Amino acid sequence: LSAPQVSNDTFAVCDLELNQVSIVGIVRGFTPFVTNMQYSVDDMTGPPLCVKQWLNEEDWSLTSVPPGTYVKVIGSLRNFSGQRSVLAMNIRCIKDLNEITSHMLEVVQAHMLLFEKVLKGLRESSLKVKPKHPDRPQVVLSSIAHKPSRYGVWGLVYKNTNLLRSCVLAEGISLQDLKSQLDYLSMRDIRASLVFLVNEGHIFSTIDEHHFKSAEH
Repeated sequence: LSAPQVSNDTFAVCDLELNQVSIVGIVRGFTPFVTNMQYSVDDMTGPPLCVKQWLNEEDWSLTSVPPGTYVKVIGSLRNFSGQRSVLAMNIRCIKDLNEITSHMLEVVQAHMLLFEKVLKGLRESSLKVKPKHPDRPQVVLSSIAHKPSRYGVWGLVYKNTNLLRSCVLAEGISLQDLKSQLDYLSMRDIRASLVFLVNEGHIFSTIDEHHFKSAEH
């Protein structure tokens, strides 16, 4: 739901247009209306999603999905009056819990393919820039460095990884040094990408919680 909206009903993630989405979650509640049924579906990645399914006369004879049921939703992301929701083309109850595991693997695969595309784009457009501090190791930054919003958090992670790898100091690079070299980014975004890198095991803190070093050294 955090995907940028590029037009009326068009959303994108890293320049890739979202057409159809697949969601697996548990129904927390539902509200019937004259022409549609609205479900609150929790996929455990954030607040429950609002899922709307249009109904015709034949559909009203069907029993609504009760709360506590795992479902798979196929639909498209919509924005109505500033509120985002999923317009469902199909809602199916999950009877085999292996489907949940399968969906999680699909999400990981999509995540990896997207991350690979972002990194490839960053590598192809990378160039050397003159460092602000000549006495420090020179690093390679992306030519899109001043457009971090295009690649979101993955662009931040990639740039932070390069900076940390290039640092040869025993204590690693400090948070303030990172901020000075990435002065076009907010401290909040830098901290968020550092937390991700620490959790993934790519970096670790050294002398204190404000100094970090690449795990590859």
